[in-house]
Amino acid sequence: MEIIKIRNLSKTYNPDKVPVHAVQGIDLDFHEGEFSCIVGPSGSGKSTLLNLIGGLDTPTDGSVEIGGTAIDSLTDNELIDFRLNNIGFVFQAYNLIPVLTAKENVEFIMLLQKRPQSEINLRVKELLESVGLGDRVNSRPSELSGGQQQRVAVARALASKPKFVLADEPTANLDTKSANTLLDIMQDLNQKENITFIFSTHDHRVVERAKRVITLEDGLIASDKSLDV
Repeated sequence: MEIIKIRNLSKTYNPDKVPVHAVQGIDLDFHEGEFSCIVGPSGSGKSTLLNLIGGLDTPTDGSVEIGGTAIDSLTDNELIDFRLNNIGFVFQAYNLIPVLTAKENVEFIMLLQKRPQSEINLRVKELLESVGLGDRVNSRPSELSGGQQQRVAVARALASKPKFVLADEPTANLDTKSANTLLDIMQDLNQKENITFIFSTHDHRVVERAKRVITLEDGLIASDKSLDV
């Protein structure tokens, strides 16, 4: 099932000075259950494209439609609610709240969704166990390794039961063992729960596991290949 439809998507920075055409007229579709990555050299537009898909940036032209909703036509408050209920984010820098425990970081989005506390407690327990951190629920980020922090970030991204997860360079700060553990977890979630993952990455470890590799060059799609994995 098609969940993301991108048409003529463009983003230009500094249009009134020296324009930077980060993304130029991109057309793409993503389907439910994909495990895809967007690759390309620095400055090719990978992170910009991911941010446009996730509604973290506003396109100069074109549209992004998710599950039939054109997110570029939403008001700021509508977009916040839409992201909260439909999109999970995993960032290179983890972006965990330092004063909160692993449990509190994961449950934060569900509290914003005003879910019952009993449901929240059960979901947090399931998620932290699924990423191998069932025994670290009360640990703060400073008490966790980089790989463990990123696994908490994955659990947090999945807490709201999103339609898909956007992961921007999620393995960039991790050693090989931690990166492979994280990728095993995400690949397992993709295969068993049909969760859609879209990565922006330089990391060959991610690319080797992807079912689809989209290559950007100068804000344009240079290739789009589906792979047998």
